[in-house]
Amino acid sequence: MCGIMGYIGNKEAKSILIDGLRKLEYRGYDSAGIAVCDGSSIAICKAKGRIDVLERQAETTSLPGAVGIGHTRWATHGRPSDENSHPHNDQSGKFVVVHNGIIENYLELRQALEERGVVFTSQTDTEVIVHLLAEEYDGDIVSAVQRVTRKIRGAYALGVMTEYEPDKLIAVRLASPLIVGVGKGENFIGSDIPAVLEHTRDVYVLEDGDLAVLTKDSVTVLDIRTNQQIERDLMRIEWDKEQAEKDGFDHYMLKEIYEQPRALQSTMTGRIDEAGEHILLSDLKLTPEDVRGIDKIYIVACGTAYHAGLIGKHVIESLAHIPVEIDVASEFRYRRPLFKGKTLTIVVSQSGETADTLAALREAKRHGSAVLAITNVVGSSIAREADHLLTTNAGPEIAVASTKAYTSQLVAFYLLGLYLAEGRETVSSQERAALIADLRKLPEQVEAILAHAEEIHAFARSIQDEGHLFFIGRGLDYAVALEGSLKLKEISYIHSEAYAAGELKHGTLALIEEGTRVIALSTQEQLHEKMVSNITEVKARGAVVLGIALEDNVELHRSVDEVCLIPSTHSLLTPILSVIPLQLIAYYTSVALGNDVDRPRNLAKSVTVE
Repeated sequence: MCGIMGYIGNKEAKSILIDGLRKLEYRGYDSAGIAVCDGSSIAICKAKGRIDVLERQAETTSLPGAVGIGHTRWATHGRPSDENSHPHNDQSGKFVVVHNGIIENYLELRQALEERGVVFTSQTDTEVIVHLLAEEYDGDIVSAVQRVTRKIRGAYALGVMTEYEPDKLIAVRLASPLIVGVGKGENFIGSDIPAVLEHTRDVYVLEDGDLAVLTKDSVTVLDIRTNQQIERDLMRIEWDKEQAEKDGFDHYMLKEIYEQPRALQSTMTGRIDEAGEHILLSDLKLTPEDVRGIDKIYIVACGTAYHAGLIGKHVIESLAHIPVEIDVASEFRYRRPLFKGKTLTIVVSQSGETADTLAALREAKRHGSAVLAITNVVGSSIAREADHLLTTNAGPEIAVASTKAYTSQLVAFYLLGLYLAEGRETVSSQERAALIADLRKLPEQVEAILAHAEEIHAFARSIQDEGHLFFIGRGLDYAVALEGSLKLKEISYIHSEAYAAGELKHGTLALIEEGTRVIALSTQEQLHEKMVSNITEVKARGAVVLGIALEDNVELHRSVDEVCLIPSTHSLLTPILSVIPLQLIAYYTSVALGNDVDRPRNLAKSVTVE
C-alpha cells in the first residue's frame, strides 16, 4: 500500500517530503522518490530501497523549490527498481505524477501511446497517466487532469505537478485514500494522516470523485465529473502519532480487519472484465493449452496461508475439475511428492519470503513442475522465482496475526479457479457470471458484518476465562474453523482445537463437558442437517454453542445458544464472510485478556527460517 506526500508553501520542500514519507513507512514499501519544482523546472530523485537510500541520494542532488510530491511504492506492476519507482514524468519532464492504486486499462492505453510515439521508461501502470496528461494539457492543469481521469479505469489516488503551473498541486481520489492538510501559508497532501501531523492537525478527507487544487494559501475541492466546487468539512485530528498510523484504531490488527473490504476490492481490481463475465489474469503466462493440459495441482503453504489453500483446493476442484493435493510446506519436500504428467504447483505466502514455502517452490521446480505463486509482495523471493505470479495487492500487514492477507488469498483462489474453469470449459458462462457477480458483492457484505462488530464483542468477553474452546464445521466450514482456531490461539493464548464435525463421535466427544464452549459454523446448505445433528451431540453433553450461519438460516436459532448471522452468498464464497466474526472474536478476547494483540509472544510476521 503505497504512500503519497505533497507540499506547497514557502519552505524547502525536499526535507518536508522525505520526513512525511518516513511517517508512512509503516504502510510498507520497496522504493521511494520525490520531485521538487523551483518555479521553472522539476527535479526528480528516486531509488529502490528504503527512505535512507533516497535521503542519501537527495543530499547529493540539487532539489531546490517549495513545491513537490513524494511517494513510497509497494510494487504491483513491475518489480521494485529505480525505473519503476515514483514519481513518474513525461518525455518532456514538465509533468510529474505519483499514484496509489491500479489502472485497469493501462495495457490498452500504453499500446495506444506507444503507437503515437511515446517511449516508456518503466513497467508501471502509472506511467500512462503522466503521458496522457502531457497530451491533454492545454494551459489548464485542472481540466487536463479531468480529461485524463475519463480515460483511465481503476482505483487511484493521484498527486500531480507541472512546471507550467508551479503555484499548484493537484490531488485526485477514486477508491484509494487521500487527505489534504491545511496549514498557514502552506498546504499538504498525504495518503494517510501521519504524513502531515507534524505540520498541521487540520485536514480534509477527500471522497471518491474529489479533485483538490492546492496553492500555498488555498484549497479548493471540485467534483471531478461536474467541475462544481464542493464544501468538505475540515477535520481536527486529536490522535497521537501512533494512533494516527492506525487510523484511530487501537491496534493494527483491528485496522487490518476493517481494511478487508478495500483489500478484497484491490485483489479483484483489473481482473474482471467490465461485463462481469470473464476473469483477466494477464500476469499469468499460462497458454490455453497449458490450462487444458494441467492434470494435477499441488498447493503448498504454511499457517494461515495453508488454511487459504484448503479453500483453494475445494474451489479449484469444484470449478475446474482438476485433482488438487495440499501440503504443509515444511513437510512437502521431505515426503518425496510425485510429479507426474503436467503438474502445477501453487505456493502461497503473504510475505513471499517464508523459508519452508520457498524451499518447496525450489523442490517443485527441480522436478520440472511449473510454479504459480500467490503472494502480497511483488519483489519477494517467491515472486521472483515462481513461473507465474498472482499478487493479492492487499497492502502490507503489520499485525502478526494475518487477517486481510488471508481473505485476499481466498479471492485470489476464486479468481484462479474461475480462470481455469473458463479455459477448461467446466463451468457454463451463466454460472460463471453469477459467481463473479456474488464475488463482487463481498466487500460490501464484509462491511455489513463489521457494522455489527459489537455483538461479537459481547461473546468474546464471555470466553475470556475459558481454558479451552472447540471449533467445528463440515466441508468449507471446517477449513474456516481451522483458521478461526488458529487466530484465537495466536493472540489470546487460549487453547482451542478445530474438528471436522463428523469426527466428533470418533473420540473428541470425550472432551465435551458441562459448560464447554463450542463455535459451530453452518454455512453449507447441503450439510446443514448434518451440522444440526453434530451440534445436538455437543449440546446433549452440556456444551454452550455459538452458531455462525447465513442470514436465511432461521432453523439454526433453535439448535444453539447464540447465533451470528452473515449475509447470504454462493456456497463457495462463504469462507470470506464466516471468518470475519472469528477474527473479531480472537481480537476482542485478546484485548479483554490484556495481551499485546499486534505482537503475540513467540511469533514473527515473516518466518524466514525452517
